[in-house]
Amino acid sequence: MSELRCVIEGVGGYLPERVMTNAELAGMVDTSDEWIRERTGIRERHIAADDELTSDIATAAAKAALDHAGIDVSEVDLIVLATTTPDQTFPATATAVQAKLGMEGGAAFDVQAVCSGFLFALATADSMMKQGLFKTAIVIGAETFTRILDWSDRGTCVLFGDGGGAVVMRAIDAAEAGERGLIAHHVRTDGRKSDLLHVDGGVSSTGTVGQVRMIGNQVFKHAVTNISSAVRAVLEETGYSADDIDWFVPHQANQRILDGVAKKLKIDEAKVVSTVALHGNTSAASIPLALWTAVQDGRIKSGDLILSEAMGGGFSWGASLFRY
Repeated sequence: MSELRCVIEGVGGYLPERVMTNAELAGMVDTSDEWIRERTGIRERHIAADDELTSDIATAAAKAALDHAGIDVSEVDLIVLATTTPDQTFPATATAVQAKLGMEGGAAFDVQAVCSGFLFALATADSMMKQGLFKTAIVIGAETFTRILDWSDRGTCVLFGDGGGAVVMRAIDAAEAGERGLIAHHVRTDGRKSDLLHVDGGVSSTGTVGQVRMIGNQVFKHAVTNISSAVRAVLEETGYSADDIDWFVPHQANQRILDGVAKKLKIDEAKVVSTVALHGNTSAASIPLALWTAVQDGRIKSGDLILSEAMGGGFSWGASLFRY
């Protein structure tokens, strides 16, 4: 059997119609536009409509990615959806996306690694496809994160928004792929730090959905350290350096974290794709949303070397390197 490589053929994204500005938030909680911008870089976030589900957002992003790739859903045999805010406890929200897309056959399942979820999903799909289990996949990050926020807690409610992003991947002969394709992944978790960023509810603990709780200064410290270590691991494994990277597409958590990681890794700030100002932290959706934005506006082109990273609750963190 010839060696297979997964290449990204299309990207897509979706943001709910409703926009909540910092000014609107300032009327709900003790904060201000200046306070939010100074500490996070966020100007606004999108809020899902009352009747809009995570599966609706994920489906819209998937359709956009399929259109961009020029691939019909009949060719797709795998959906991996990263989300922390599923439609239901079960079945997996990916199965709802499968049905809404009209996809027959194949497999669909969810991955839960909070803000790192998209990278975990990407690594999972890549591994399965390289084994020849599937040929064409949609990997999605989608969230209705605002539904687990405490709107009286200015330390968390100003940070998050809703949205979805997706990529369509094919497993093709490595010789045909040339330099394009997914190159390496590094994903890790440390459950000992879960109290620093978590939701205070769950099926087997409280029987409730719960709300986000975070000790922000501790999360910031661990984020910069863990993300930097994951990126270094990927670069060392592949023999690339920070100078080789064309674009750095990080998880859009907070502009200060983006700046801190780029500085620690000595990545030129001109290479950093930042969209956090326009949609806040959309958890698992943020990397594909940023990728979609940079492909749409022409910054990212075929053949560019892309480095992505993320850290989320759990703690979970990781990095991926691929040539678009």
